[in-house]
Amino acid sequence: MFRIRRSSSALAALSSAVLMTACNAGNTGPSVGTPPGTPQQSQARAAQSLGPLSDGSGYVYVVNFGSGGPSYSNISAYSIDTSGALTQVPGSPFAAGNDPVGVAIDPNGKFAYVDDAGFKSNTVSGYTIDAANGELTSVPGSPFAAGSTPYYVAIDPSGRFAYVPNVSGSDVSAYKIDRATGALKPVAGSPFAAGSGPHYVAVAPNGKFAYVPNASSGDVSVYEINSAGGALTPIAGSPFAAGGYPEGIAIDPSGKFAFVANGNSNNISAYAVDRSSGALTPVPGSPFAAGSFPLAVAVDPMGPFVYVAGGDSSVWAYRIKPSGALTQLPGSPFVAGTDPEGVAVDPTGTFAFVANDASNNVSAYKIDASTGALVPVAGSPFAAGFGPYGIATCRVKGSRCKPPPL
Repeated sequence: MFRIRRSSSALAALSSAVLMTACNAGNTGPSVGTPPGTPQQSQARAAQSLGPLSDGSGYVYVVNFGSGGPSYSNISAYSIDTSGALTQVPGSPFAAGNDPVGVAIDPNGKFAYVDDAGFKSNTVSGYTIDAANGELTSVPGSPFAAGSTPYYVAIDPSGRFAYVPNVSGSDVSAYKIDRATGALKPVAGSPFAAGSGPHYVAVAPNGKFAYVPNASSGDVSVYEINSAGGALTPIAGSPFAAGGYPEGIAIDPSGKFAFVANGNSNNISAYAVDRSSGALTPVPGSPFAAGSFPLAVAVDPMGPFVYVAGGDSSVWAYRIKPSGALTQLPGSPFVAGTDPEGVAVDPTGTFAFVANDASNNVSAYKIDASTGALVPVAGSPFAAGFGPYGIATCRVKGSRCKPPPL
């Protein structure tokens, strides 16, 4: 059985959503030899200027699951001002397919992709982002066919490939992205077999591997990505054991560590990543406590902090040790809305945003660069549509969807 968060859901077969880390799939982050939380990262964070976000250079996109009917299934789009406050862009909300769950933005901030998980849809919708105002326009050929109950699109760091786990199909659809138009073309051999109930895909910062938590089988499938065509091949030792009902996953920007939210175990599995083979090895002390039914995981693009949202209407925050172990931050957990389903950190590591499913809004926070603490932005939470789930944030000017290099 897949987990259901709201009894009013129109899709009784769906499990609830996980994190969409937005542009984090495209983050280059620090060099692979730089451990998280180093002085170099602190200096880079301090030196990075967000610029005048009021000119439309920063956006947040939230999919509204819309169990009230098709007219409620849409995408709320916001511009970010210099304080982190959100203002809906012209035309928002934008139409989506049946019961959208996740949203992803390509590394260059040109295109957004939303899964349409409804059993009558089973598609992925593509949109062009207007850099001037954040408006969304359907790309040619959209929507594109997916498997059964597609969840949480992920895009590789090069912006060439997109991957969508199909929860009911227990496989992963793979696409090649037309970088001129944003259209999706299935990769040869797609879909690729996964475990039972895959919910999310994370792509390593080096673009060599894809990681898929399988909620029902309690493990993580790991694949090598063919650099030429985007096909997925399971690596030796895959799948790797996780906790109970693993859903959300995030990889730190150095590519050294992976973090998986285990909903039924109420904890986070932390792994050291072999960057040559892609293999996962639990770090000392793993798993780490994470409140009630953790769902969504986001890693600060600058490296040192991890944020986890879940069923206790809060955000748990951690610092990553050099070993990959997690230490809970002072003040954590931080208050969120009701039933948060998605969490995203902006590409400069300045703000964090949380989609609150049951309270129909978005919590916005300023991240304390030194401590990682979350400070609510004035005016937060901001109104969303009905049942906000996946969330993505991006800059389309300046640093685009990538943090500054170290």
